[in-house]
Amino acid sequence: MSRHHGHGPKGPSQRQLRVGELVRKELSDILTRGELSDPDLEGVIVTIPEVRMTPDLRLATCLVMPLGGSEGQKIEKALNHSAKFLRGLVSRRLTLKYMPDLRFVLDTRFDDDDRIETLLHSPTVARDLDQDGD
Repeated sequence: MSRHHGHGPKGPSQRQLRVGELVRKELSDILTRGELSDPDLEGVIVTIPEVRMTPDLRLATCLVMPLGGSEGQKIEKALNHSAKFLRGLVSRRLTLKYMPDLRFVLDTRFDDDDRIETLLHSPTVARDLDQDGD
């Protein structure tokens, strides 16, 4: 079995999805309740839309999105700085054989969607798309 980070050719397994969702739910709970005191996260509402597990379940990549989209890099850095502490909190709530390491990454999928939408409607791309229809 390959040990690459990510998913196999058929996408993530049911086990990866299940564990990812358990970790996501607990992290969301912890952040909502304010169990992490960090001045950089003070007054910031952070959502975790998705947690992606590696096939060996040793690493959880947590996609984070600060509501309002402000200071994403600072929030990502603060969460990664507290990753071990958060891992400890999550491990007390879940009964997993092995508690994965947590890595926090800014979720830019919506920004990407907006950027693509804007590009598709730009005059240059619209012109190119019209030419394809001829």
